[in-house]
Amino acid sequence: MQFEELKNRLSKISNLPLPGERAQHLMAPTERVRTVSEMDIESKNPRWAGVIALFYPSKNNKAMLVLILRKTYKGVHSNQVGFPGGRWEEEDNDMEATARRETEEEVGVERGDITIVKKMTKLYIPPSNFWVQPFIGLVDYTPTFIPEEAEVETILEVRVADFLNKENLISKKVATSYEVKLDVPAFLLNDQVVWGATAMMLSEIRELLTQNG
Repeated sequence: MQFEELKNRLSKISNLPLPGERAQHLMAPTERVRTVSEMDIESKNPRWAGVIALFYPSKNNKAMLVLILRKTYKGVHSNQVGFPGGRWEEEDNDMEATARRETEEEVGVERGDITIVKKMTKLYIPPSNFWVQPFIGLVDYTPTFIPEEAEVETILEVRVADFLNKENLISKKVATSYEVKLDVPAFLLNDQVVWGATAMMLSEIRELLTQNG
């Protein structure tokens, strides 16, 4: 897909209603959906984080999406693929400001260069007790990505055509916080298995982009 086609699709979704949890749940393990539906989330006093699904043109004008592979560390999201983003800090005016700041810190794209196209459906992450607020963002140039050394193992530049390709929707047995091993729906992108919360957020974005293709 060329970048201009992606921009055209994004312009059409800016005022559309969100698919919401229904679309997120297409890429969620059944056990996760059941467990979260039974939770009183607000009683857990969750923290907040903001992330951006950042689209951009490649040097040959292909539509691209940036994801990151996090470093291996002692934490629930160790060595997983995710969006650039992170937790809310007191300096942030709102969650959009959080997402912009964290994206700049993690992949080196200046926050002021990012056009926010749409605020997506928030998602609760039980293992880390976070509400995550995703946004769709856009830059009109090919970024020179600078990974944050402490947190980012690899920057993944994903072709949007691959992201939208049904053949890259898979099922994978992984270790989860719900069971030791569980078959989960996932995306196979750049030879990485993308599952869990990131896959759920990507699912809602994918639905918006494909219903306007």
